[in-house]
Amino acid sequence: MDRSEIPDRGGRSPRHPAGIAAPRTGRAAAPPVVRTWILPMVIVIAIAVFFCTAFYVIDAIYFGAGLHGPLGLFEHYLSFDAELITDALPALGMTIVAVLGIVLTVVAIIVQLSSERYTSVAIMFLREPVHIAVISFYIVASLCAVWLSVTLRPDFVPRSLLLLVMILTSLGLAVMLPYFAYTFWFLEPGNIIDRLRRHTTQLTGRGLAAASTEEAHKLQGRVLEQMEEITDIANNSIEGRDKIIAGRAIDALCDFTVHYIATKPREDLAWYHLSPELRANPDFVAMDRELLAELEARRLWVEWKTLHEFLRVYHEALESMGDIDSQVAIDTRYLAEAGAVHRETDLIRMVFRFLNSYLRAAIDRRIEQTADAVLLQYRMLIEELLRRDLCDEACEGVRFLKFYGYLAFEDELSAITETVAYDIASLCRYAHSERLGCDLAMLRELLALDAEEASHSHRHYRGLRGVRKAQIRLGVYYLSEGEEQRAQLIADDMADMSEDSRATLREELMTQAPPHFWEIVDRGRNLHYLTDSERAHLDRFFQRVGAPGP
Repeated sequence: MDRSEIPDRGGRSPRHPAGIAAPRTGRAAAPPVVRTWILPMVIVIAIAVFFCTAFYVIDAIYFGAGLHGPLGLFEHYLSFDAELITDALPALGMTIVAVLGIVLTVVAIIVQLSSERYTSVAIMFLREPVHIAVISFYIVASLCAVWLSVTLRPDFVPRSLLLLVMILTSLGLAVMLPYFAYTFWFLEPGNIIDRLRRHTTQLTGRGLAAASTEEAHKLQGRVLEQMEEITDIANNSIEGRDKIIAGRAIDALCDFTVHYIATKPREDLAWYHLSPELRANPDFVAMDRELLAELEARRLWVEWKTLHEFLRVYHEALESMGDIDSQVAIDTRYLAEAGAVHRETDLIRMVFRFLNSYLRAAIDRRIEQTADAVLLQYRMLIEELLRRDLCDEACEGVRFLKFYGYLAFEDELSAITETVAYDIASLCRYAHSERLGCDLAMLRELLALDAEEASHSHRHYRGLRGVRKAQIRLGVYYLSEGEEQRAQLIADDMADMSEDSRATLREELMTQAPPHFWEIVDRGRNLHYLTDSERAHLDRFFQRVGAPGP
């Protein structure tokens, strides 16, 4: 697989070769003007003109004193009677005013309903140029109709003004349909989220370019509000079991932060210093002073805030929507990968802390499926770090994996421990195949995973056996690559195993099993599958177990 195309899920946008997610702007882009505005209006007006003209022509020909020709009919239509037109003008003025009332009523109800779920909708609506333009048009048309009503004289009809009001009233009636359609589009949850993301990006850009500290600090508070608004949408959607909207909100935070990481200047700016308003925010005010100073010195407050919002969503969905937790882990990985592109090791270590928090929460609540999803993203992140020659950070991540693997082992969550062993073994194999020189340190962490003495419970035994299988698979790989010493390290670690245990493990690994797991899981692959070429070295490896090394 082309590693520049990192697997995604949940409708995520494709990845750039640089490893940065492309912001998705297609959904929130305004609908085409011709198709959604002009065309419906033209169709409605054309139908009305056709029928009105057709029946007027019939009336003019048969009951109009012999009027003939288009010009004669048009002049006859415009020959307004000053005495009779006064009866039509009040109705004309009331029509456009009534339409304005209908539009305001319908829009107000829709916006109010949306505001109960998304608190910033009303402000966004009032700032949207399209809404301002349409409401302004209706107000102007209503004023023209009012002013027209006082211009009539017994011997004078202002034809031009009257025609203008007629045209404005006709357009006002015709624009109702596309305007209502646009309003419903505007208030779609996905579009609200994308609009919040774009606005947050704009505010951040202004903050980075701010000339004064006061302006930068003011923009910091507005950015925090926008990010928390997106998080509230995600949490409210989780409560309502609306997975699609919750996922879009999480992705919006991710896309915003990935773009921020890629574009933020590296020099010291006022934007990176925490304002008093920022320090008073609940997410910052409770932080240890030393940690807060470290966050400011490393210029990572935006990234930390995003990750903290991810953690809030993760806890909200932990026991109800595992797919959302998996998506949170995916987007968390994307942030670290964006940091790896720019060698921001501090950001990578910060992401490790949040991934560790995800694992701790899942293990404490014994939710193995969520823990497995987080471990998969953890392993994929470490692989990306290895690809970018960040071996120290990758080894640090492996140490964390080992710690939480043993934590699960103590809690008798054998499946998690077995998965951790498989992931570390896979990372050792990848690092060795790429000749990165750090697989030996990872191997020692794998051997330490089952170093503590386990109890005699059946679940502990299963976890220990799964770890041993992962170690054996790695030892077989080393033998196939001619790495006798590394294979011997693994064999020596297994020297205290009984003969029966060795025979059982050998039999299970020698049994022909399908390469892919027989249930639907994200990993897909059978963790302990050996190819025929690997199976050929299995007996050689077991011969080394208990035998002195070379």
